[in-house]
Amino acid sequence: MATDEAHIIRRILDGDTERYAYFLQTYSPLVFGLVVRIVGNREDAEELTQDVFLKAFEKLSSFRGQCSFSTWIYAIAYRAALTQARKQDYAEHVMDERELAMLSDTVVDESLDDARPQRLDLLRRVLPRLAGEEQAILALFYREEKSLQEIARITGQKEGALKVRLHRIRKKLYLLMKEEEQR
Repeated sequence: MATDEAHIIRRILDGDTERYAYFLQTYSPLVFGLVVRIVGNREDAEELTQDVFLKAFEKLSSFRGQCSFSTWIYAIAYRAALTQARKQDYAEHVMDERELAMLSDTVVDESLDDARPQRLDLLRRVLPRLAGEEQAILALFYREEKSLQEIARITGQKEGALKVRLHRIRKKLYLLMKEEEQR
């Protein structure tokens, strides 16, 4: 965690609560982005984002600085969003395990690393077909550039399991893209 943030937290805990605005301004867009990917609804995500920051403010004294503030607040947001998503009925796209296992890593990597505009457009079209939790893991890793260790702290999963999960999500994306191309 940045020294500046540690100083701000100390000031907030000492009663200068107006300084919490720094965290709202800095992390609200990022937290909202994570939450909306999981719950899939902007209105719910806006409300949940506010709840996350309120909860983080209430629990600020429990923040120990063992990870960055962003990792800590992402963990709160991730758990809150998963709880919300589980309350909703959404149809997750389920893949055949054998089909995933038979896919060549090289083929998947070449396809997903293809940055041509039509491939990126195809990727954008199929991303919403992943479960919210899968979208969140991808966003944390690729968009937010969080390490596997940080994502493990956020999600409460073990690094090894997370690495396998990320690998499977990439394969799932490949199959969804292939399916979309055949439409």
